[in-house]
Formats: sequence, structure tokens, C-alpha cells
Amino acid sequence: MSVRYPLADLNTLPQDLKDKILEVQEKAGFVPNVFLALARRPAEWRAFFAYHDALMDPESVGRTSHLTKGDREMIVTTTSAANQCLYCVVAHGALLRIYEKKPLVADQVAVNYRKADITPRQRAMLDFAMKICERAAETDDTDFEALHAHGFDDEDIWDIAAITAFFGLSNRIASFSNMPPNPEFFLMGRVPREKKS
Repeated sequence: MSVRYPLADLNTLPQDLKDKILEVQEKAGFVPNVFLALARRPAEWRAFFAYHDALMDPESVGRTSHLTKGDREMIVTTTSAANQCLYCVVAHGALLRIYEKKPLVADQVAVNYRKADITPRQRAMLDFAMKICERAAETDDTDFEALHAHGFDDEDIWDIAAITAFFGLSNRIASFSNMPPNPEFFLMGRVPREKKS
């Protein structure tokens, strides 16, 4: 698969982008390709990652949420599979495996979340996420009632829908640009990490 838009050279980027990317590299051990792919347009990169962080790490903007990190990554993996986005399924599937501490869950939800080893609460969450992904115009009060029955409040429902919508955008950018998943993502959360001595 050939990349349609070359990844940006880290050394040529504005300092704020470079600092954030180096912070991610320090934490992950590598630079996820999405950071360099979007950096070709710094203003869009800043807007994208500001919204990404507000949705995926609400505490960073002073907001609490009832969705766990695993819940968030499960939404991304499931809806990205529906949108046939290889990059997001692989990258966020890796994070899902790590947060849920289940090496099989990402593959399960990507293929058929209805048969996955997840809780009824998570299944209801994914039912709604898939409706937003595929038929958002059909959303009605019964969708809210079903989620309320599983303990989600209206802000949680906004989160589920917003994460689904945001990653719909991300899926399409990754797909049309042929953004390749980093090789490191494929094994993350599948095999135990070697302990450093």
C-alpha cells in the first residue's frame, strides 16, 4: 500500500507540533503515523488533536465522564471497522486490547461486536454507536431510553455519538490518504511486554 501523502519530517514542523509528537514518542516508543500524516497542515493538526483529546481524554479539559478509556477505544474500533478503516481498527484495536486487558476483544468487536466477549452495557453502547455510524438521522427517544437503562446519562450519550462522528472523519482521511498503520500496533496488547531489567 503506497501512501498518497508523504509523512511530514518531524524536524521541519512548528515547535508546538514537534513537542507534542516527541511527547507521544516518549510514551509509546514510536510515532503513530497519524501524527505525521496530519502534520502537513499544522492548523488542521491542532484542531484535530484538540478535539481528539477532548473526546478521548476528557479529564485533560476538566470534564468527567462515565465512559472508560476501554469503552472509548471500543467505540472507535467497532465503528472504524464498519467504515473499513484499516489504520483506525489496527491502532485503536491495540489500545482497546491494552485498556481492557483482553487480547481478543479488538478482533471480536471489529468483526461482530454482537458476539464479542463484552458486557451488556458495552453492547448497548455499541448498538447506539453503530446507529450513529450508519443511520444517525433515525435516532429517537427510544435510543436514549435504552442507554439510560444501562446507566448512561445524556452526557455519556453525547460522548458516544461525538466519538463515533469524530472518528468517521478520521476514518475517511486515513482511508483516502492510504495512511498505513505502524507495525508496532499489530502486536500491542496481544503478547506480554518484556520486562526491562
